[in-house]
Amino acid sequence: MIRTTWPALALGFAVGCGSSAPAVTSSPTSPGDPAQQGCSRTSVGLTPLSDLAGTYQGEGGGLYPGGLSALPAFHLAEGLARARAIAPLDAAGRPSASGSYVFVSIGMSNTTQEFSTFKPMADGDGSRDSRLVVVDGAQGGVTAADWSNPGCPCWSQVTSRLQSAGVTAAQVATAWIKLADRQPSEGWPGHAEKLRDNIVRVLQLLPARFPNLKLAYLSSRIYAGYATSTLNPEPYAYQSGFSVRWTIEEQLRGGLRYDGPSPASPWLAWGPYLWADGLTPRSDGLTWSCSEFQSDGTHPATSGRQKVAMRLLDFVRTDPTAREWYLARP
Repeated sequence: MIRTTWPALALGFAVGCGSSAPAVTSSPTSPGDPAQQGCSRTSVGLTPLSDLAGTYQGEGGGLYPGGLSALPAFHLAEGLARARAIAPLDAAGRPSASGSYVFVSIGMSNTTQEFSTFKPMADGDGSRDSRLVVVDGAQGGVTAADWSNPGCPCWSQVTSRLQSAGVTAAQVATAWIKLADRQPSEGWPGHAEKLRDNIVRVLQLLPARFPNLKLAYLSSRIYAGYATSTLNPEPYAYQSGFSVRWTIEEQLRGGLRYDGPSPASPWLAWGPYLWADGLTPRSDGLTWSCSEFQSDGTHPATSGRQKVAMRLLDFVRTDPTAREWYLARP
């Protein structure tokens, strides 16, 4: 896959997900320096993509092309049309006023910990459409490379979890996808490109498994500066944001086609962008303290899971496309 630079004036933009900051050029700190690990590492000196007005290793900031954190207007319009077409389905995927539709998660341990915290919040949310069923398909220890394998047992586990929730794969309409790979070691941009390629392969498997999946929202990692192991430390957690952005840009360029009788992928957009530089506040105030992580500095503790879950809940309530299918309809 070839990355291209998008001229700022090439597209119309709408609906911001972040804000700009003064131009900053970010560079990585060493993830392997023992003196820079654990709770003392309250910052790695990197600027969140949503605030980055300069460059990181030659890559500009923003969640979407043009250095902005807003959906291109044409892509937003397509997403809105697809979101508004979501309706209850029976077990075979046929429209049914008495049916359901599903919001499922795909990802690794952090994803399941966060989504399993989100699920009871959503289930108890009086503003949620009662026909929407939330199912946590994410699984501990299952990496992006694992999910990209069509023979991975993780896919059968998703099917089992759907069945336990009283729904089927044919009723899955939307997804939250947050992926990572274990123990990355490549330099820039090798690992970020490898993760992007794995994300793309996962997306390409989805239309066959979930034939009525309309929309998928991608998120990258939370802060990993407190990590005490090589499982997935900084700067890899930060760089995963570029993997997500490059994936979405591929679709905006015409790849990963989501329309027609044999789509290559669902329609894609960012979900909540979760990375902040430790205790350095992001422009919207987001920070990550060591107390919000387990002892490994990588997996979120209860408070960290709640923080992500609340941001995901706010996202599905307020994002222009997500609120169309999440909120109860008149």
